Amino acid sequence: MTLAVHLLGRPEIECALEPAYRFRSRKSWALLAFLLMAERPPSRSKLAELLFDSADDPLRALRWNLSEVRRGLGPGANLDGDPVVLRLPSGSVVDVDVVTHNHWSDAIRLPRLGSDLLEGVNVRGAAGFESWLNSEQQRLAAASEAVLHEAAQALMSRGELGEAVTCAQRATGMSPLDENNQALLIRLYRMSGDTDAAARQLTACTQLLRAELGISPGLAVRSAAGEPVARASPVMGSASVEAILESGSAAVAAGARDAGLASLRSAVALADLTTDRQLQVSSRLVVAETLIHSLRGMDEEGLSALYAADEIATADGLRRSQAEIRAELGYVDFLRARYDRAELWLTDALECADDALWLKAKATTYLGCVESDRANYPRALTHLHEAIRLAREAGDLRREAFATSMLGRVYLLRRHLDDAAGTLDLAIHQAEQDRWLAFLPWPQALRGEVEIAAGRPEVARTMLEQAFARACQLGDPCWEGIAARGLALVAEASGDIPLAFVLLAEARARCNRLADPYVWLDAHILDAQCELGLRHGHPDVATWVQAMQALSSRTAMREMTVRALWHAAALGTPGAGDGARLLAASLDNDAVTAEVFAASWP
Repeated sequence: MTLAVHLLGRPEIECALEPAYRFRSRKSWALLAFLLMAERPPSRSKLAELLFDSADDPLRALRWNLSEVRRGLGPGANLDGDPVVLRLPSGSVVDVDVVTHNHWSDAIRLPRLGSDLLEGVNVRGAAGFESWLNSEQQRLAAASEAVLHEAAQALMSRGELGEAVTCAQRATGMSPLDENNQALLIRLYRMSGDTDAAARQLTACTQLLRAELGISPGLAVRSAAGEPVARASPVMGSASVEAILESGSAAVAAGARDAGLASLRSAVALADLTTDRQLQVSSRLVVAETLIHSLRGMDEEGLSALYAADEIATADGLRRSQAEIRAELGYVDFLRARYDRAELWLTDALECADDALWLKAKATTYLGCVESDRANYPRALTHLHEAIRLAREAGDLRREAFATSMLGRVYLLRRHLDDAAGTLDLAIHQAEQDRWLAFLPWPQALRGEVEIAAGRPEVARTMLEQAFARACQLGDPCWEGIAARGLALVAEASGDIPLAFVLLAEARARCNRLADPYVWLDAHILDAQCELGLRHGHPDVATWVQAMQALSSRTAMREMTVRALWHAAALGTPGAGDGARLLAASLDNDAVTAEVFAASWP
């Protein structure tokens, strides 16, 4: 390491070759942070407007601060041009990059992991930068929490329970209302044999959730609190274990959840008594996939099984299994809007998949979903088209239908309505062709949103009512939420404004009723609440806008962040309009960008 830039906590530069230089202006730190974290090199005029607009000569002030940054980084760094390009010397370390792009084992060694970005750096007279900084602070806090959670799961799978508990305690301290953090900590206490600590944590969690949210702990926490005590099991052969796995899966599919899950858990314990390492991995995969895809609300226990399986598969070089495991890990992080972590897992899955087309299709589909949620639409389109091709070659019609539906969503979000309609119609046809009725509400609800955007709410009503009825029959929170959102927009179009707000409130409650919701969907529903709230003067609109700002910033959903700032600007929030324009300039969505720059806010 020749250079280390610490932006978490009180910022600092460490240089191995000479003593650290102390910046003479806080705006030099602001400038350095923006240059290091911007998605693309900014122009000098943009930087001058962002940070030095109140100066007598903004460009001169920018040049002075650029010279400060050069002195601070030392002679090995290169900082020049217009747009301004910053290149650090080889071997340099930037802590925010480690948190978002490196393995958890690197990130947890950072001394300031979990500290605020640019702590103590207050920049006055730069409202647009303040909006950007607030968003980035929340994003980095969420990234730090995700790393700690991942580290706790991984350390638990290695049997390093003391360190795992420490990481879980830190993650829970950062986000105590997250039931997945609470469930992980309780499970670790029980595994460590400290049942008193587990009981205390459960009590504290219960009291906190009731006081803050008015709810009781959900399935994830209750399951962790009932973590079974290990008992001696009879030794069985691989065929017997596979039979138990098969019967357990069948029981879950038939609705006998508790009995089926007990069989699956016992199969894992029995597999561990054999010498069949592949069976030890595959049994955990079956348990994880059942918990994640069939038994909603239990992703956290499924993650534990996946991390344990990954340890075994990695040690034994079981590449195909590694690909399956890491695709599932990426999927869970995608749902939780931990997009940087999801991208790492899914990229690893692709590397390990070798020639398995169905696995490549799976990982590529999820990568497309990640990029779509983050509003990196060109990359999303590339991944999703490739996923469709791979799924078709693999003969995996369900994967093709899923990827096609997500492609249709990209077209919808970019307001390419004809493309969206045709693509979603195809996804619906594919799902029907494969008799995948449990999936149909998703593309149907999106297809309804296309009709709403095209100004045909009555056409949308039939599609959305059918999607909602199916979703309720299935009991799927996500499908219920997306369909209810669409029905709320139909209600507004028909003039029933009170019903529209009731349906939006129900949509959020439905999609968030379990501990493992699809976070992007929550933001999507919040966006509709904010938009309708502003249009009709709802008294709670400021609360909704604040919630959307916090959620979108924490998760790095770029377009949702722009829309949240847009709503805040409409409420008259200082600096929100500047922040919206700053971020909208880098969006690959002409429809949103045009509206933001055409808006006139109070």
